[in-house]
Amino acid sequence: MNFGALARTKLHLLALLLAALAFVSLPQAGFAQTAAAPDVAEVTDSPNTDLSAASDTNPQATENRSVADGETVIGDEADAGSAFQHFGADMIVGQPESGAFGFQEQHSENGRFGLWMHDAILMPLITAISVFVLFLLMWVVFRYNKRANQVPSKTSHNTLIEVIWTVLPVLILVGIAVPSITLLARQYESPPENAITIKANGYQWYWGYEYLDNGGFEVISNMLDEEEALTAGEPHQLAVDNRMVVPVGVPLRIQTFGADVIHSFGIPSLWFKLDAVPGRINEMMLTIDRPGIYYGQCMELCGARHGYMPIAIEARSLEDYNAWVQTQPGGMTREQVRAAAAQEAAAAAAVPANDAAAQDAPAAEEENAEVAAAEAEAA
Repeated sequence: MNFGALARTKLHLLALLLAALAFVSLPQAGFAQTAAAPDVAEVTDSPNTDLSAASDTNPQATENRSVADGETVIGDEADAGSAFQHFGADMIVGQPESGAFGFQEQHSENGRFGLWMHDAILMPLITAISVFVLFLLMWVVFRYNKRANQVPSKTSHNTLIEVIWTVLPVLILVGIAVPSITLLARQYESPPENAITIKANGYQWYWGYEYLDNGGFEVISNMLDEEEALTAGEPHQLAVDNRMVVPVGVPLRIQTFGADVIHSFGIPSLWFKLDAVPGRINEMMLTIDRPGIYYGQCMELCGARHGYMPIAIEARSLEDYNAWVQTQPGGMTREQVRAAAAQEAAAAAAVPANDAAAQDAPAAEEENAEVAAAEAEAA
């Protein structure tokens, strides 16, 4: 056997194989380069989607893009609007604190009112009543014990004491009822017509945020694992991959729905808690007055992983919110939604007019033919 010829044959085969691999890889490399620079970065609703990836858009594709309602942005402003960046850990505003005592600091109007009612009315009353009852108990123990009263008292009742212990609790309850009913009414105030509607869907065990007024897209939000959360500088078991982005200073119509079992959408620092029940939609108004990140959790026992479905709200300016909306698949500003609806209405109105013209055309032709025949006979 000629081992030299065999070796040369193997070398030739290896060279042919390498050439074939290089030829096959050329189209793949070209496709990869083409796919790496789309006009708008693709965003999916998968649990591991990072919304920040959607901000890597082509500058040419963002030209003439509307960022605020009715506002057209060109050039550098368009680049700034398209390069949406989520807040970092330095913008965390509402979260639990180790060793903290009492409620979290409130960042909504109802939250501040509720916190004032708790601190200025309920706590002083509770403290005063507790101290008074303790004083009466100790006074009876030491003043009317058997050692100090060898002959038991035969007092059956005391009119003044009975009037006091009836009237005083009534006055206390009335005093508590006024701010309490006021807070209750404010919490369930109907949202205005211009409120932005966001539907929070509770799933086992994650949240989905559906933006009904901005194209109807849904953002799926899952809890980050401990390593990812700590790397981002966010609290473990509160950080999520996709936050619920909302505008600051704008009334929000928050709707909740349970896709499988009862969940509860709760944000302590915003004084907001609303159950998500299967088969029905609950809604409540929320207005956030400060940009930042606010954390909450599901507050209804919903199954084995109930403790692993946190809520993270990122409150931004209205311009930033509209810029973020347009990074989502099918996302549109409210102005764009209204413009699209107007175009559809105009197109729908044009269809009957065209149909009527088409129906009148044969009749007009027949009438013209009759007139021509009459003129021919007269001639």
